Amino acid sequence: MTHHGTLQSLLADPRVGKDARLWTTFREGRLPEGWPLLNFVVVPGMVTADGENHRRLRGLVSQAFTPRRIADLAPAIEARAIALLDEVAELEGEFDLRRHFAYPLPMQVIGELLGLGLEQQDELHELSDTMVSSSATPAAALAAQRGLNALLASVVAAKRAEPGDDLTTDLIAAREEGDRLSEAELVGTLLLMLVAGHETTLNLITNAVRALLAHPDQLRLVLDGEQPWSAVVEETLRYDSPVGQFPLRYATEDIAVGDVVIRRGEALLASYAAAGRDSGHHPDADRFDLTRQPAKHLSLGHGPHFCLGSGLARLEAETALRHLFTRFPGLAPAEGRTNEPIASFVSNGVRTLWVTV
Repeated sequence: MTHHGTLQSLLADPRVGKDARLWTTFREGRLPEGWPLLNFVVVPGMVTADGENHRRLRGLVSQAFTPRRIADLAPAIEARAIALLDEVAELEGEFDLRRHFAYPLPMQVIGELLGLGLEQQDELHELSDTMVSSSATPAAALAAQRGLNALLASVVAAKRAEPGDDLTTDLIAAREEGDRLSEAELVGTLLLMLVAGHETTLNLITNAVRALLAHPDQLRLVLDGEQPWSAVVEETLRYDSPVGQFPLRYATEDIAVGDVVIRRGEALLASYAAAGRDSGHHPDADRFDLTRQPAKHLSLGHGPHFCLGSGLARLEAETALRHLFTRFPGLAPAEGRTNEPIASFVSNGVRTLWVTV
């Protein structure tokens, strides 16, 4: 699904599900051993749930992402951004913006929400990086998946023994009050929140900085106050989606899309990056333009699986960009450095973002 209109329609189509058992290839055991995307289609939790089960799981997590709770996080996010930039200011010459700013900001926020320690955050990030990589060997991907599950299971055990003021404790309590959240669902939900809660925002921040540095005329619009930072976030989501593709959805019956018939049991891939560059929907789609009206996109999803943390991601990215360019209005790409793309079928960004102030 690469065109905006087709993708939007099918993301909300009740004839499309997320349970891998709907997929003929999976159900018949025809996936190759070590298939690197397997964890995305079988992880227990709301990302692979449909109907009432999906509503139940989403309802448990949604209480952490109400507009009021997101607004309450704003001062802490501001303080973290300022503190990280204070550390950046002490670095001499060029530095990797991804490592020193774009990564720690969202990771610390989601880490605190889940009640994770700093050492756990770094280890979980390394494991999740391997899991979303399409270039990792099957053995490495499987090891990362097992490591993530084991580490999150240990977090659950620790929180059950010593409850805290965090979302992990809240999810455990909901389960123990009879909400039927299984151990596998609990770990799967934490995994989803961890990966979606920092990997995507990390890419969003780095992709926005790359776009602004490559288009100084657009950067000037926000620095002069002619466009808000929210416009940068929305145009980046369209222009360079932090999630390239996301596997998978499945047709529960034959679906006609133009001259094509998607057969029951076939898999559908949501290509958010392609939809953002669909010239049939976005005029002059390959141009980064903060004045684009309206800057509608599908990069945060659509329909029942619309990104639950979209408000938090937007707040983090706007805060990060505003403080970064206010503090360093002369930020520029580091000369002689190459920022290699992430080798991932899912995550769309760069491994490093070398800059100088």
